[in-house]
Amino acid sequence: MGTQDFLVELGSEELPPKALAGLADALRNAFTRQLDTQLIGYDRIEAFATPRRLALLVHGIAERQEDSSSEKWGPPLAAAFDADGNATKAAQGFARKCGVNVDQLEKALNGKVEKLVYRAVNQGLPTIELLPGSVQKAVQALPIPKRMRWGSSRVEFVRPVHWLVMVFGGQVVDCELLGLKAGNLTYGHRFHHNAEIEITAPQQYEALLQDGGYVIARFDTRQAMIEEQVKAEAAKVGGHAVIDPNLLSEVTALVEWPVALTGRFDQDFLRVPEQALISSMKEHQKYFHVVDDKGALLPYFITVSNIESKDPEQVIQGNERVIRPRLADAAFFFDTDLKASLESRLEKLKTIVFQNKLGTVYEKAERLASLSGELADLTGADKTVAARAALLSKTDLVSQMVGEFPDLQGTMGYYYAQNDNEPAGVAEAIREHYQPAFSGDNLPDSLEGCCASLADKLDTIVGLFAIGQPPTGEKDPFAIRRAALGVLRIIIDKQLDLDLRQAIDSALAGYTGLAIAAGTGDTIFDFMLERLRAWFQDEGVPMEVFQAVHARRPARPLDFQKRIYAVQSFATLPAAVALAAANKRVSNILTKQAGDVAPGPVNAELLTEPAEQALADELALSAAAVEPLLANGDYAAALDKLAPLRPTVDAFFDNVMVMTDEEALRNNRLALLNQLRELFLQIADISLLQATR
Repeated sequence: MGTQDFLVELGSEELPPKALAGLADALRNAFTRQLDTQLIGYDRIEAFATPRRLALLVHGIAERQEDSSSEKWGPPLAAAFDADGNATKAAQGFARKCGVNVDQLEKALNGKVEKLVYRAVNQGLPTIELLPGSVQKAVQALPIPKRMRWGSSRVEFVRPVHWLVMVFGGQVVDCELLGLKAGNLTYGHRFHHNAEIEITAPQQYEALLQDGGYVIARFDTRQAMIEEQVKAEAAKVGGHAVIDPNLLSEVTALVEWPVALTGRFDQDFLRVPEQALISSMKEHQKYFHVVDDKGALLPYFITVSNIESKDPEQVIQGNERVIRPRLADAAFFFDTDLKASLESRLEKLKTIVFQNKLGTVYEKAERLASLSGELADLTGADKTVAARAALLSKTDLVSQMVGEFPDLQGTMGYYYAQNDNEPAGVAEAIREHYQPAFSGDNLPDSLEGCCASLADKLDTIVGLFAIGQPPTGEKDPFAIRRAALGVLRIIIDKQLDLDLRQAIDSALAGYTGLAIAAGTGDTIFDFMLERLRAWFQDEGVPMEVFQAVHARRPARPLDFQKRIYAVQSFATLPAAVALAAANKRVSNILTKQAGDVAPGPVNAELLTEPAEQALADELALSAAAVEPLLANGDYAAALDKLAPLRPTVDAFFDNVMVMTDEEALRNNRLALLNQLRELFLQIADISLLQATR
């Protein structure tokens, strides 16, 4: 079977830059699924993406679809033929359904019954006939939240489409897609080469666009060029470019022929907090900023132009004219904000609603101050600093700078607190109280910052649960799941021995005006423990290990983690499987066979069998050995001490009848087994544990 190369290109108006790379990957994945489903072989698929085009180049695609076999089972032979061997109506109907005569059907065993069967080989179709449908389905499968219509057509796509290229080998695929007739004409750069480029062979695509069309079609190639150019431009002014991956991807999606240029802004702007200047350059203008060897911001910016100008200085000056008023606005906002203290802004928070049923941001700030102070007492942080930082933490929301640059909330509070001569710890905790703001974000460095952050997140979590608005599968507008993970990360990674259940109750107590349903605290606690499930799954902890610890519902996340690691290690020991099975057996006996009998203390005089006497002695020794270890939270060492119980436990079950008819003996043996189970339950319910080796 021969092969060809295949090219498909959708030429459009400027595609959304933040979605471009994702659209290209999605198109490749969707088309790959179509080829696999259609049994069309290929070597590899390359994706191309620029602001004005999405394209796929399939190398070595088979000229024909693979042949496929089909099998249809009919009636049993007993029902297919009468006593004389003539075909019955059942056999004749099955044959008609298959489009053949009865004598073309085969006889074969289906299980233990011999039946009629129709087997056929379906010859594969020419690939060129299947490509239009495959491309159409792939395009329809793209993750486009809102599709556009244009002109009088009812055709929909992410942006209006102006040309369509579909070339199989050297042949144009005869089809229509998105209201366009497929051809072999693409277009070059909008300014450098706004003209047709004929594609006579798919493998020429990338080179033709680059050499004559001023288009770098491959996204990764263009991105690498931009990164290299930006770094080189920064080096020219003695600095280092700070290249944010998201900004780099967005800029790559904005240009087809990248040319990096360096501009300069007035050094006086450097008196403004650098985050504000960076935000202005990055968010509004898509500029890369430059720092010196110590990481301090330099008065330069790097822009990536989409044209190769004959007079690049004119382009640079144009960008400098654009950025100047932007930075001037930031300086004005900063200077104006400095005229009012953070404390004076508290009153303005009374006009901002946090949530309709949960009051204003001012009321939230008061709750945060109280809760942060309580947490400081429990963690050894400075209570005065923690409470003050929490009280002022939201005041920069009403500043002009944060009004213009919302991503600077917390950051500007830090600078304004310094200007107000607040203690250094207060300023630092204000800056840290939003951390972690996203997955992988830094945690607060200071204990006071940890307390303010925990208070902020817990207040939001318990408030939403208290009014019956927890996150659902589709909606989480207040990012409650992220906040819960943030709380757990701070407690565990910062090694804070906090009782989460107690902290939840303290946060709920701050909502004095709400009628909170009974059991809300337990619901919130369970919700947060479930976040630990995903946490430990990501760490590779087996689910049965998590369930064994979760069954005990430890209230301290740090303690929860210690138990997890201890049980995970224990599960690899040779004795673990047998002890887990024994605990399961004990659990079943106590819950299913013992009925309502509550095990009491063990009476040594009723221990008549050597095996039960040995178990009682071993349990006493083990309990004494693990008591100090459990007190110190050394669960791994405690389980190591309990592992040698295995042979004694095995001997007990091999030689002792627990559910004897003698009530006194039976109850005493149940009490002994209860001691065994309770000894392990101090750490985890290992009856839920299975072999993890």
